[in-house]
Amino acid sequence: MRGLYPVEVVREAENALMKRVPDGSLMQRAARAIAVECVRRVRERRGRLVGAHVVLLVGSGNNGGDTLFAGAHLAHRGLSVRAICVASSCHDAGARAFTAAGGRFVSGDLDPSTLEQECVNADLIVDGIVGIGARGALRDAAAHAVEMANSSGAVRLAVDLPSGVDADTGAIDGVGFDADVTVTPGCLKPGLFLVPARSHVGEVRLVDIGLQPELPEPGYWLIDPVDVADVVKKPKDNDHKYRRGAVAVAAGSRIYPGAAILAVGGSRYSGVGMVRFLDRADGVAEQVVSVYPDVVCDGSDLRSDARVRAWACGPGFTESDASTVQMVLSSDVPVVLDAGALRSLATDTELRFECRRRVERGCTTVITPHSGEFALIAGADGEAMTSQRLARELGVIVVRKGPGTTITAASGPSFIDTAGVPDLACAGSGDVLTGLMAGMLAARPDQDPLVVVTAAVWLHGVAAQRAGRRQRPVVATDVRDCLAEAIAAARSGNLEGLCI
Repeated sequence: MRGLYPVEVVREAENALMKRVPDGSLMQRAARAIAVECVRRVRERRGRLVGAHVVLLVGSGNNGGDTLFAGAHLAHRGLSVRAICVASSCHDAGARAFTAAGGRFVSGDLDPSTLEQECVNADLIVDGIVGIGARGALRDAAAHAVEMANSSGAVRLAVDLPSGVDADTGAIDGVGFDADVTVTPGCLKPGLFLVPARSHVGEVRLVDIGLQPELPEPGYWLIDPVDVADVVKKPKDNDHKYRRGAVAVAAGSRIYPGAAILAVGGSRYSGVGMVRFLDRADGVAEQVVSVYPDVVCDGSDLRSDARVRAWACGPGFTESDASTVQMVLSSDVPVVLDAGALRSLATDTELRFECRRRVERGCTTVITPHSGEFALIAGADGEAMTSQRLARELGVIVVRKGPGTTITAASGPSFIDTAGVPDLACAGSGDVLTGLMAGMLAARPDQDPLVVVTAAVWLHGVAAQRAGRRQRPVVATDVRDCLAEAIAAARSGNLEGLCI
């Protein structure tokens, strides 16, 4: 898995490394890597370097210095390179190297028409306005330059991260640079993979400048397909259905029977040997078994069945189903709570106590709220509530669903999913995820539950991508039906065409 590091940690690591290396060497390492990527992009666009026109947008800080030194390398290669400084000053050493190499600064009093013409004529625009330390909206001159660059037909390359993007949160206040590629020296930053920034960064290229030995444990990890493949291994020759595990599903109601069908559908593709559905005599079980004849519907207390190794609970539940949630939480196997179970958790203090008691029993509990459900559970704490704080208070793993889903435990780093796509924004897709996740926890009790949960989130996103290839609107049953393809892709390593 690839680690992500917040700005404060990156700064500490850079300061530690700079004490050990010659002055300015980090900037030179970054500049060379940026220049190499610039050359590659120009060649892809034009087929040759001769006659190429590169525009650098630079600010006053080190990000601008990296960009100017990179521009010097490009000028030495014979490219026409012009720099536009959008601040009152720019990096002194970088500017000297740039002009000495034959680069040219465009007039400081830049009128809009000149700026527009420079961007229109460019084959490549390099954004070096602000770096990872910037917060808030870009100043007027910088914002205008970014708008001109975004509207041009040039290839756009960002240095470290697109200007306007918060490196820690991915927030954009106002305008942000729309990059085709982002070259980030040293390490990856969380904001590159969080919404809304994720749609601005393009392809992310990490370049080594020797920073890794100075970095501590990451604050975030990206989900890696290699780790997913280890979770969804094929059955062994001597496996049977009970050895592969059974998952119990408590879902649906007279009002929402379809939620049960979707949750059970997710479980069936999880690699588990058997799916057992809790029959609560409300007519839902009959509908489930009519769709899935291989599912065992049972009205008995499944907590006493030692073959049940995990529960999915809550899709399609109403306010009257809190007692079932209480029963499921009193079991001693992993539990995944969603939808109606989360609404009960938000209002029922006894259910919260039960979550904490499960920690004492060594049991895994996962909650899967979208933003509205998270706000309900957070209650009066509102925006002050973070996923990790909620995970600590309840003793759960928090899967905070949405664009750029995050997975957070009570301690340690969080995970960011990059496989999810907008097609998942449809009714019932979360029910499929709940069933899939619980089934995978039942199938792989030998694995770290946090790793299994992240793998389920990744597979769910890949299934949605597969469904989206059909070039028609995606619904939850499409996601369910593409889970087998997603698992096959993870097992084979054939990830061609996937956005991960």
